[in-house]
Formats: sequence, structure tokens, C-alpha cells
Amino acid sequence: MTRLTRILETAVYASDLDAAEAFYGGVLGLEKVTRVGDRHVFFRCGEGMLLIFNPALTVEPPSNPDMPVPPHGATGLGHMCFGASAAELDELAERLPREGVAIEADFRWPNGARSVYVRDPAGNSIEFAEPRLWGFEE
Repeated sequence: MTRLTRILETAVYASDLDAAEAFYGGVLGLEKVTRVGDRHVFFRCGEGMLLIFNPALTVEPPSNPDMPVPPHGATGLGHMCFGASAAELDELAERLPREGVAIEADFRWPNGARSVYVRDPAGNSIEFAEPRLWGFEE
């Protein structure tokens, strides 16, 4: 059996892609790879991709027969977590409020790993955590 070793893509949904692009590209500094109108905007994050889809448009069947991606989507608020070192968490905890992003929670888990939670403009729960939260080395 194939052993999977990484997540290539993570997706969240936002109806206001301009606000999402400003948050993920501007505030968080992720590299934008592509944007297709009001359907989606994609960012590079290390060796993975963050895909932000407009939920109203991704439930529609594809218009390009050469790329038959099945319709998909989600309703309600999503969650994702970025890995960050202790120093990066300190910097984020200082900088994000200056950028107008409220810190919803900042605490340590029972294993000592720290997590900082905020909301993106669509209301998704965005976490920044030390990788040791899940037993990964930093």
C-alpha cells in the first residue's frame, strides 16, 4: 500500500476573493500563483498549495472539457493550520493585530506546543502552530 507523506493542497472557501487575496497575499505574504476571475485564487506555501475557491462557482460543472475537475465545495466555516516556529509565532502575534487582524486565541497545548488562531475575511478559522503539536520537528 502506498504511504502518503504530505498534503499537496489545502482548500478554504471565500465568496470575496479580493478580500481573501489581500489577506493571504498581503497580510500573510504568500506567493500568488494564479487567479481566475471570481472563481479561485491559488497561493504557494512552501512545498504545498493553498487553494481559495468561491463556493458559489466551484459547485458548477467545469466549462473546460480538457480539465474535468469535478464540482466541489463546502458550506460553513473551514479551518486550516500553518506550521510556524516559536519565533514566527511571536512575530505573528505582534504583527497581525497591527494589520487589523484580531487574535482569537493564543495558548499552549498539553504537550507545550503553541497555537495562535485568527479569522480570515471569510470567517474561516486560521491557525498558526508549532509543528511539534503533531510530533513533527521544526
